[in-house]
Amino acid sequence: MSDHVDVLIVGAGLSGIGAAAHLTKDLPEVTYAVLEGRAASGGTWDLFRYPGVRSDSDMFTLGYRFRPWRGDKALADGASILAYVRETAADYGVEEHIRYGHRVTHAAWDSATARWTVTAEVDGDERRITADFLWSCSGYYDYDRGHRPHFEGEERFGGTLVHPQHWPADLDVADKRVVVIGSGATAVTLVPALAEQGAAHVTMLQRSPTYVLPLAARDRFAGAARTVLGERGSYPLVRAKNVLVATALYQLSRHRPAVVRGLVRKANVALLPPGYDVDTHFRPTYDPWDQRLCLVPDGDLFRAISDGAASVVTDTIRTFTETGVELASGEHLDADVVVTATGLELLLFGGATLSVDGEQVDPHDRMAYRAMMLSGVPNFAFTIGYTNASWTLKADLVSEYVVRVLRRMRGEGRRTVVPTPDDSVEGAPLMDFDAGYVRRAAHLLPQQGTVAPWRLKQNYLYDALALRRARLDDGVLTFR
Repeated sequence: MSDHVDVLIVGAGLSGIGAAAHLTKDLPEVTYAVLEGRAASGGTWDLFRYPGVRSDSDMFTLGYRFRPWRGDKALADGASILAYVRETAADYGVEEHIRYGHRVTHAAWDSATARWTVTAEVDGDERRITADFLWSCSGYYDYDRGHRPHFEGEERFGGTLVHPQHWPADLDVADKRVVVIGSGATAVTLVPALAEQGAAHVTMLQRSPTYVLPLAARDRFAGAARTVLGERGSYPLVRAKNVLVATALYQLSRHRPAVVRGLVRKANVALLPPGYDVDTHFRPTYDPWDQRLCLVPDGDLFRAISDGAASVVTDTIRTFTETGVELASGEHLDADVVVTATGLELLLFGGATLSVDGEQVDPHDRMAYRAMMLSGVPNFAFTIGYTNASWTLKADLVSEYVVRVLRRMRGEGRRTVVPTPDDSVEGAPLMDFDAGYVRRAAHLLPQQGTVAPWRLKQNYLYDALALRRARLDDGVLTFR
């Protein structure tokens, strides 16, 4: 394999394979390679193996814009998503460009040669690859470790303690009492899945509630549209419908939070047993979409509670005991297995560091141009999806924009492109989002600006128009 390519993509997950497919179909003359630290493609969808793992966004928007999602599930299981990603890689010839076992540690830009030199660890050795353009598609999760706070007394617990990110393949929960600590997307997925695996009982132990909204497992509109228009004709229509519905729900949440709070509560009450204490266990103190809403297919979590297979306890942990968890209220939860669904850790650019002409780049000191490039860092792009919509909606837009930039550079013989803010642009946190994993990593993330094109809207409809129509000669991007 060549040690120099036109474009070097880091990460062979949903974003990286999508980026590579865009290069293949839109810029076939460009040479590229994909560096993947793990031994398999698929990223998140290959890493997470806990029971019930599935999407928390509908698949008609989590799927690529250029390749229809052919399944009939709105919220698909992890294995189906992994197959979809790998089939896309095969269809576009991406697989032959992936170099596995290449964990990128550092990337150094040299203005004299207008090239990146990327250092990767391969079987304990260092390997260097040069590229004209570097594209980080490693997401922002730490794949080696999840967020795992220490609990008082956990060392004396005599059962099994497991984090979902490192789920043992041989863990059998049949006839066992399981406590799942957490209330986010992973927890609400695990609880009904573990109940279906025959656990004696599953308890979701949460410090505070999360908004949980039932969603039909299968999109009936998609099925009807596919029957009439066929797969390719229906996909853009279904995708557009789901984008509009999700955007409307988000905007209503931000402007009329009491209305959405009431709608969610009404849906919860309808699916839970009569007299269930909804306001204790499913009424958060924050407004909808201050944190991400949790979607449950066909209300499976509520069904597990109604059937008596699962329960929810809202309390805090005082200490672990030999046989379970003792709560601040004095209640004791007996457990054979405790699952710490306590969240994720962020890791920007897969943990790789950047330097420009020998000077180390601190991402937090840089401003994000259109949430995809860093101020003062030439020939570099990164892909990060939306927090309030499907990841791939933004990933596709980033890919389209990067293709435009690369086409412009090749057409005009430009060697470098770099975004530069003027002194009037003030910085602000990149993500206006109150999730714990964002708060914990705020000091690591780049900033956004207060005005376009530095301002991040978190609005797909706005971005779709802005990014596809925006002039590259915007006074910010400098081509040389």
